[in-house]
Amino acid sequence: MTNSNMVAHRGLKALRDWGKKLSFGFVLAVGLALPMMVQDAYAASSKIYDQNQRRWVAYTPERARQFFMRHKQTPETFRRQIVKFRTAEKPGTIIIDSVRHYLYYVLPDKRAIRYGIGVGREGFGWTGIVKVGRKQKWPRWIPPKEMVERDPKLAEFADGMPGGPDNPLGARALYLFEGKRDTLYRIHGTSEPWSIGLNISSGCIRMHNDDVTDLFGRVEIGAKVIVLFQGASLLKGV
Repeated sequence: MTNSNMVAHRGLKALRDWGKKLSFGFVLAVGLALPMMVQDAYAASSKIYDQNQRRWVAYTPERARQFFMRHKQTPETFRRQIVKFRTAEKPGTIIIDSVRHYLYYVLPDKRAIRYGIGVGREGFGWTGIVKVGRKQKWPRWIPPKEMVERDPKLAEFADGMPGGPDNPLGARALYLFEGKRDTLYRIHGTSEPWSIGLNISSGCIRMHNDDVTDLFGRVEIGAKVIVLFQGASLLKGV
């Protein structure tokens, strides 16, 4: 570990230790003033309760596909629902807990709408504070140059894929900006609804098409989006 990394590690540990002594809302308001686009070293997988085994098991892509084929929907924990939620952030804010695979849309009266999400696979996670810079129905998908380099088969879509049911961005997309700069990260629908609850994307936040359509209708341009760092997602109150 380099000196700079040691300093960053100690600083983050101190922030987490300090945050545990405070209410969750205050940590959201103050403790998340972190640099944008910090790569997340954590790749914790979700767990679901297996009624047959009577224990919690890792929610793997294989289990996800099997569950969706059997039930035609995701496990209940990843379905849209209103939950109690304490935060100092104002209603209309989006808070993303990548570790637990939840997106919260803050409502008044200490409540939020919780949606299940799919997040970045190992090496593609990130944390930070951004805003919704643009919204699009049935968005056109243009794979980034780096993605095409990783998978040459995507070269045929270098000029874009028209929006539609088979488009990877699904029914709706919220484009995330840092200031006036497009981060290239999105909150979007998916043509693979079984993937909700998994670490599977290249950094974007994917949602079931029905859920992203619901969120799309609620969110305003300029809305704050907070992607929690791993320690914050474990604080009491989430």
